[in-house]
Amino acid sequence: MNSDLLISAAWVVPVQPQGALENHSIVVNAGKITALLPTEEALQQFNPEVHLDCPQHILMPGLINAHTHAAMNLFRGYADDLPLHDWLNHHIWPAEARWLSESFVRDGTELAIAEMIRGGTTTFNDMYLFPDVTARCVQQAGMRASIGLVVIDFPTAWAKDADEYLHKGLTLADELRHDTLVRTTLAPHALYTVNDNMLKHIGVLSNELELPVHIHLQETGQEVEDCLAKYNKRPLEFMDEIGLVSHNLQAVHMTQTTSEDIALLKEHHSHVIHCPESNMKLASGACPVAELMDQGVNVALGTDSAASNDDLDMFGEMRTAALLGKHTIADASKVTAQQVLEMATLNGAKALGIADQTGSLEVGKSADMITVSLDSIETLPMYNPVSQLVYSCSRNNVTDVWVAGKQLLHNQKLTTLDEADLIVKAKSWQDKIASTAAGS
Repeated sequence: MNSDLLISAAWVVPVQPQGALENHSIVVNAGKITALLPTEEALQQFNPEVHLDCPQHILMPGLINAHTHAAMNLFRGYADDLPLHDWLNHHIWPAEARWLSESFVRDGTELAIAEMIRGGTTTFNDMYLFPDVTARCVQQAGMRASIGLVVIDFPTAWAKDADEYLHKGLTLADELRHDTLVRTTLAPHALYTVNDNMLKHIGVLSNELELPVHIHLQETGQEVEDCLAKYNKRPLEFMDEIGLVSHNLQAVHMTQTTSEDIALLKEHHSHVIHCPESNMKLASGACPVAELMDQGVNVALGTDSAASNDDLDMFGEMRTAALLGKHTIADASKVTAQQVLEMATLNGAKALGIADQTGSLEVGKSADMITVSLDSIETLPMYNPVSQLVYSCSRNNVTDVWVAGKQLLHNQKLTTLDEADLIVKAKSWQDKIASTAAGS
């Protein structure tokens, strides 16, 4: 039987079902997985156009970075070691007011996409201005993404007020409605940056259009205190009152979470997006991942931006999530390697509403896959492939990446982006931004 691609690996970690399959192969036709079976059988049954043999590798689903601000890669390390509101109000927002443009978003997003592909991420969920530019970058690179239609009250180079942000966003959503790799979400920045009437309107649109709502929520104690003072309600409680808590909700951060919050999230089948490294760096708090998962709430994983992390490394994020999850509950049996791997793959797909397409290596799903080399001092000896992925591997172990069967990374070399050109652009922005900061 003919096929486009057959990849044989020492282990296939499909995520669903759990565990690792030794000496198995994936067969791909027209960008979709058509078979997963022992390698010996695969070689007997299929005549592939391309056969890739990976005798020292794990073949697994591509990672899903469920919360990013991709273009902010150009602010990596720009304002470190500051609390969130100082960081935003006195450094990041003024810098964006100075530099935000189509070219800034294009160059920053391309840099982020290259970093993510090299680190084994095949899908990202973005929230940033000029989302049309971000969408074009995704299309050109061949990646998969969910593009946030950002809404915020104050003016920027992208729009003058919340109404214009939403109008431009919905126009883009209509343009992208037939794209197979790029989806859109409604993305109000936060309760404290979007007015009540607009938030209510977004809730109505989400229900009518079945669009996810991607929002920073209960990220800091100050946010909760301010919401209680204004509404006499916690943020999630207020969100529920105005119709924004549903199966479409992607609640990002949730470091300030009570048992009542967890019950509300569970009741509405909402999703939580955990960004442990950014939360730790900004000292925002820790999301109660173990408790959420124990109650059946879907928890996905994100890096946040390279301005607050300072990387888009989902392997590092997995390890941090596992360790922090155990530490905060004082139970080493919680937040297991398997659970964290699911957070970074299938749970992310569920949160984004694309679990029927990606997030696991199952027949019928898109061939969004990566190979991870275990043939190094840092990853040997190897007893449990899933544990090794979470606790020992780094993004530097990723060798090859495919999205919908198209190879985006071949033997650690980008195939759709010019690495040398990206480095030149990044250094050019560094020179411009640093010179302005020095003169301020």
